[in-house]
Amino acid sequence: MQTRIRKLSATMISLGIAAALYAAPTLAQTVRIGYIDPLSGAFANVGANQLKHFEYVVEQMNASKAAGPNVKFEVVPFDSKGTPQETLTVLKSAIDKGIRYVTLGASGSGAALALIDAVNKHNEREPDRSVLFLNYGAVDPTLTNEKCSYWHFSFDANVPMKVEALTTYLAKDKGIKNVYLIHQNYSAGQQSARYVRDMLTRKRQDLKIVGDDLHPLGQVKDFSPYVAKIVSSGADTVITQNWGNDLVLLIKAAKDANLKANFYTFYGDLVGSPAAFGAAGEGRVHNVSNWSRNSDKSTIEPVAAGFKAKYKEDFARASVYSTMAFLSAAVAKARSVEPIAVAQAMEGLKIKGVSGEEEMRRGDHQLQQAIMVTTFAKVDGKKVKYDVEGTGFGFAPDSVMESYVAAQPTSCQMARPTK
Repeated sequence: MQTRIRKLSATMISLGIAAALYAAPTLAQTVRIGYIDPLSGAFANVGANQLKHFEYVVEQMNASKAAGPNVKFEVVPFDSKGTPQETLTVLKSAIDKGIRYVTLGASGSGAALALIDAVNKHNEREPDRSVLFLNYGAVDPTLTNEKCSYWHFSFDANVPMKVEALTTYLAKDKGIKNVYLIHQNYSAGQQSARYVRDMLTRKRQDLKIVGDDLHPLGQVKDFSPYVAKIVSSGADTVITQNWGNDLVLLIKAAKDANLKANFYTFYGDLVGSPAAFGAAGEGRVHNVSNWSRNSDKSTIEPVAAGFKAKYKEDFARASVYSTMAFLSAAVAKARSVEPIAVAQAMEGLKIKGVSGEEEMRRGDHQLQQAIMVTTFAKVDGKKVKYDVEGTGFGFAPDSVMESYVAAQPTSCQMARPTK
């Protein structure tokens, strides 16, 4: 354990987030972070897994004193039940407990949009008890465009960033002729369907979109009717933004129907999905993300290895690490744990992140980062060193789009506090 902590400390120094880089707060302080995500319901397995991600990363950040010698972080979980309504209820509970930082990802973009509005209103009413929203996984671009807020920071690549990388990759594959889109019917799923259709057809006018389905979020128990439509469409490629149980059940239905199409996903690496693919996914399931453990660009191998050793689960959500790395660096830079000062310090901040240099763009608080397209492939000790979920398969990087290429314009007109 001590060896792993020493290695992780060295890694953090190389990332430029060690406490020595900045003068830190002089009084011992504990920063509590309200984790607001589903711990019950259809997506409870994702919420529970990502809670472990936060708890482990926080444990390592505290051990390495990443925010300074006198600052520690603590994660306080709240069950959002995956709904915007319950998200707002537990936000109030977190604020009542004196929590000044909240994070969300697995609750979805609808919950994140509601949370931004609630945080904005709270901070306007009570500026001396301001709250900062650290978004590690809600990816609707509205969050950093029309709804952008000084009090919100987005650490996962948003929909158009991921779709930019995916469609650029697909445009080069002349074997793709017929594409079927299937997405969850909520804000991020709707945005994904729109951006994929627009970007893909612009880059490959010869492609045909042979189907475009939106289905209820977390409610479909049997995807065989949807898969039957995909089969009858003649699609050779399926693009889906589905995540959690909605992706697992879709993949199972596709396997049962012996569907031979390639699947391109945005969350195929999250808990439960790789095991659902199994050997049938080899070479046919692809994923778009900001990190792969098998990438030679990965800088957080000690974190991934330590997480696997402790929980016997795979570290998949690198945006959790980015969230805590930037928060630690901003606290140290601000020499304060006050949200307004930390937000100011985080704007424009650059660190060596999970797959190269990352920057928190000042204009809209969207983290700029590299995006990878990976393929589910058998472990060979070379291109694929690490498997996932004991399958014998892992995600091999095929294409990397650097952050300056993946970057998208923003319409954000951010109002900043005068205090």
